[in-house]
Amino acid sequence: MSIDPKRPEPAEREELARLLPLAPERELSGRHQRALRDQLLREFRQDSAGGARPRLKVRHLKVAALPLAAGALALTLATSGVFGQEGGTTVSGTGTTAAPGGKAPATTAAAVVLLDRIATVAASRPAFTVRDDQYVYVASKVAWSVQTDDDPLMRLDTPHSRKVWFSVDGSRAGLLHEKGKRIPLGGDLDKDGNPVPGDEPGNPSPNLNNPTYRYLETLPTDPEALLEKIYDETAGSGPGPDQEAFVTIGDLLREQIAPPEVSAALYKAAALVPGVTVVDDSVDAAGRHGVAVARVHAGQRTEWIFDRRTLEFLGERGVMLEDSPEGRRGQITATTAILKRGITDRPGELPARTG
Repeated sequence: MSIDPKRPEPAEREELARLLPLAPERELSGRHQRALRDQLLREFRQDSAGGARPRLKVRHLKVAALPLAAGALALTLATSGVFGQEGGTTVSGTGTTAAPGGKAPATTAAAVVLLDRIATVAASRPAFTVRDDQYVYVASKVAWSVQTDDDPLMRLDTPHSRKVWFSVDGSRAGLLHEKGKRIPLGGDLDKDGNPVPGDEPGNPSPNLNNPTYRYLETLPTDPEALLEKIYDETAGSGPGPDQEAFVTIGDLLREQIAPPEVSAALYKAAALVPGVTVVDDSVDAAGRHGVAVARVHAGQRTEWIFDRRTLEFLGERGVMLEDSPEGRRGQITATTAILKRGITDRPGELPARTG
């Protein structure tokens, strides 16, 4: 697969000019960000003068059919895999219409710039210091769509609190608190929150669809190498290689903590996936507005929402862009909001430090 982000159209130039100041601190952009801005300005001038249109050369990636990503979304939205809402939003660029020959449209220049800024900010954040016997804690507010045999329409659940504790190295059982239930993850826990002796460890074989913090530490920090790993290791089935790659990256960013350099690489890898666009205004499950990075697949849109000022990851949402037997245009299919992340010494404990 050749990855070749398209050059900005006139309408996108205005959008880029608005998006470029998004970084909260000028020094966060760094040399790479200044070079990217200079390059875009040069291209704008060349295009206005009728000059040649340069191409970004990127090595080809080996791709195949991909399976549906695991996790809570896969359990409830196995046929959609999206987070997005159409009402009240504007998609920048023209990357939502299928290209000739059925190929995915190019990722818009606005999305490339925004993801580069998000990656720069993510790389600048301090890393957590963690021990193997500790737990990653993530608190969120979520609502998933469900279907039943009696009702084929997707029905969005009521937004509710969700808290998870994942073993840092996967050697211990985790814990989920949701809808008043206390659910062990990867083995049973006793009344004190400790693994029951003799049970299988919590996550002895972590992977892209079921990672641990230690697993995330091993991922490549080169965006192209990381994206090739995602394409290769999720090959087999699913809605399509590009959509599956986008959803997998979103899963890795949502309900885990990744080292700063890995988070940055994931955002830059997302910019290499064809068909990624920007949504000017999106709202997470907590009602927070932000700018979103999005991708459309099979009439539905996946959005990752970020704080417009700090570029902090807020959450995700999903929308149907076309009528279907499962729902109607504009229907929200899922919504999430990340409220807190941190490290604890045991499942069920709240962290002293959050991020």
